[in-house]
Amino acid sequence: MSLHVHKKFSIAAAIVGLLASGCGGNQGSMPAATAPMQSRTQNVAPAGKAHADGILHQLKNQVVIGSTIDPVYGQLNPYGLDVAKSTSGAFRKGDLAVCNFNDNYNVQGTGFTIVALHPRPGSSPTLVAADATRLLGCTALTLTSNDTIFAAAFAANDNPVFSSSGTLITNLSGAPFNSPFGQIYAQPMHGSPVVYESNAADGSIVRITIGSSYGSEVIATGFPVNGGPPGSILGPSGLQYDRNGDALFVVDGQNNSVTKISGVSSLHAGCLSVKSNGTQFGGACRSKARVLYSGAPLNGPISSALLFNGSLVVGNTLDPNGQNLMIEINPGGHVLDVINVDTGASGALFGMVATGDNAADTRLFFNDDNDNNLQVLER
Repeated sequence: MSLHVHKKFSIAAAIVGLLASGCGGNQGSMPAATAPMQSRTQNVAPAGKAHADGILHQLKNQVVIGSTIDPVYGQLNPYGLDVAKSTSGAFRKGDLAVCNFNDNYNVQGTGFTIVALHPRPGSSPTLVAADATRLLGCTALTLTSNDTIFAAAFAANDNPVFSSSGTLITNLSGAPFNSPFGQIYAQPMHGSPVVYESNAADGSIVRITIGSSYGSEVIATGFPVNGGPPGSILGPSGLQYDRNGDALFVVDGQNNSVTKISGVSSLHAGCLSVKSNGTQFGGACRSKARVLYSGAPLNGPISSALLFNGSLVVGNTLDPNGQNLMIEINPGGHVLDVINVDTGASGALFGMVATGDNAADTRLFFNDDNDNNLQVLER
């Protein structure tokens, strides 16, 4: 993969209609490079044929929060992103946690730092954790209710757990972790909180139990993967959990799909298998899973964010025209909005997270790897 330096910050709408469904399979390309910081607000024009019920086209302002390059090691290529759920350790409630995938030389999969930023323009990153062994190649992270950090470390092939202050609590390694790629915290209405993790090597989904000790079990297998090296990984990722329906959403860039697993807390070890390139399901829990959406305009999606109304915003990485599209999909599996948030090289969108309880206060945060910064879409 060739690395690039891209200097831009103009925003344009993707003139994209609601495209017909048709499954694709493309190899990923996830570049990252340094770029000058920009702090001005941009207006995001709505995409063509935006649905009246869509939220994405209402978020007309795009604002830079701050650089994600950590201040100690200078690491780049922000992947994982989550929001602090409490005030603890290095975080105030509402702060953003970001992990870097590349080192300061921009070598894919050699980053090992986690930073925190306040959710306002002009924020500077604060180093929270750094671990060159256990956190190597961090692709995703999630914060629990007390801001304990679970991280998916692809290159280290493990799942380190850090306190909110950045102290290593434990390192989950060995089977069933197999090139960790996605991560999400889940607090069901009934039952204990858990973390779901996805693996890029075998397409499995692991449930991690949280308590005085940590257990794990594989609840699903067989999501499509491409076996790509760092910088070109595709497989189950962009995990989101909807507490209202006890549902786990799985984004897969290998077959351009979003799968919904309902009642995910009831799945037991080995009860769901994914077949036929992600289009069919087997096992005792097969009725729990369905393809929510597949095909265009999804194109190498890696990340997602869950909105207050149950809609999912998915981020592409493989647009051949150099667009970085966000696609809003409602709970019924219909595309509502498509916008382009970066007119530079494709492959800029990774971690995403949404906050807010209604359309007026929704904020959609995302990492932009072209600029190595954290941005937000808001009203």
